[in-house]
Amino acid sequence: MEIKLTVNGTARSDDVEPRLLLVHYLREVCGLRAANVGCDTTSCGACTVLLDGESVKSCTVLAVQANGRSVTTAEGLVAEDGTMSAVQQAFRENHGLQCGFCTPGMVMAATSLLAENPDPTEQQVREGLEGNFCRCTGYHNIVRAVLAAAGKLSGTEASSEASA
Repeated sequence: MEIKLTVNGTARSDDVEPRLLLVHYLREVCGLRAANVGCDTTSCGACTVLLDGESVKSCTVLAVQANGRSVTTAEGLVAEDGTMSAVQQAFRENHGLQCGFCTPGMVMAATSLLAENPDPTEQQVREGLEGNFCRCTGYHNIVRAVLAAAGKLSGTEASSEASA
């Protein structure tokens, strides 16, 4: 079945099996590796991407369901000159990762959260990331990274870092 969609700003047209999951389309057809396959059951969030700007777990979305839509992966957040997004920079600066397996999904969920709520409280960040699991950390630095990104995006960086 032919699908036409935009992936990280680039229009694509591909023939896919109707049963192909979006995560496998992104990894195997598009060659994008940020969306990780962790559980195939929506439990871990490692495969989180943005579909028309909303975070979704791509292990439970069929590629054909993305037909005519826009998909953004963590690779798509990086500017053409290689500059990371504010969320990606904040994860790096605040040590919001350890092994890195969950990081792309966390970054995408945080990006969606901050688009919906640009000035979240710590509790709102924790609730916004509930569907994304990290097996390495206690989430403290992840939450701190999201709050720092919110500060960068709103121009109140110092107050966000102080409150974390």
